[in-house]
Amino acid sequence: MTAELTVAAAKRPGAVILARHGEPALSRKVRLSSDGYRQFWAQYEVGGLRAGQTPPAALQAMAADAAVLLASTRLRSIESAEALALGRTFAREDILIEAPLPPPNLPAWIRMSPSKWGFFTRFCWWYFNHHAGEENRRQAEARADRAAQMLADLATQGGDVLVLAHGFFNFMIGRSLRRMGWNMTNTQGFKYWSVRRFERV
Repeated sequence: MTAELTVAAAKRPGAVILARHGEPALSRKVRLSSDGYRQFWAQYEVGGLRAGQTPPAALQAMAADAAVLLASTRLRSIESAEALALGRTFAREDILIEAPLPPPNLPAWIRMSPSKWGFFTRFCWWYFNHHAGEENRRQAEARADRAAQMLADLATQGGDVLVLAHGFFNFMIGRSLRRMGWNMTNTQGFKYWSVRRFERV
């Protein structure tokens, strides 16, 4: 019986852990028009992390235990992974980048914070297919399915897979994993450095 349990444990997949990157350097303490937010998002996409951050101890422990560490190709994700990798190599994958956030064209007198623009823009992208020629929801969902399959395949080889990527696209990958039969066993929400853990029971 002990041998059978050992074999079963060896065949059990590792967990897929979806972590959001750390806090970006670009300040959100501004009010912007839709054109201003479009420029803000373009800067956000190429920018790195605010200096002086330390990943939470629990996330550091997960990184130390993970068999595989991945990041998206955005600088904020790469720097987050570097803060946890401690010299280990990790892959950078385009498939993990955030879903786009092109704001609708509204009059210049309408000004909001980047956080409110992000919510409004994501709502329009998700429910009204406003994508301004960029990746639309259906395309992003297909990409999330491919990413989830990639991560599941890695986890099936044994050992946990830790992903340093983005809040909303991590949510989309999580939806795909659940459809594939993975259970979310832990969630810390969507704040910076937060994690969502998925296991195949």
